[in-house]
Amino acid sequence: MSDSITVKLTSDEIEMLVDALEADMEGYVEAAKEARGNNRREDVATFTDAATRIQTLMAKLQDLVED
Repeated sequence: MSDSITVKLTSDEIEMLVDALEADMEGYVEAAKEARGNNRREDVATFTDAATRIQTLMAKLQDLVED
């Protein structure tokens, strides 16, 4: 597992990061759908994993803003 780091951000900056991550996640979800349609199972798994990891990070960031 990676080491933890501390970064001070404003709530606006966190919201900007969340928005950017959301757009990135949507790209991976679409790529997974396309890969599924082309029967590329390894790509489906890779893109789905990336989308899931981004979603987890987004949730962590959103929790910081809501506190």
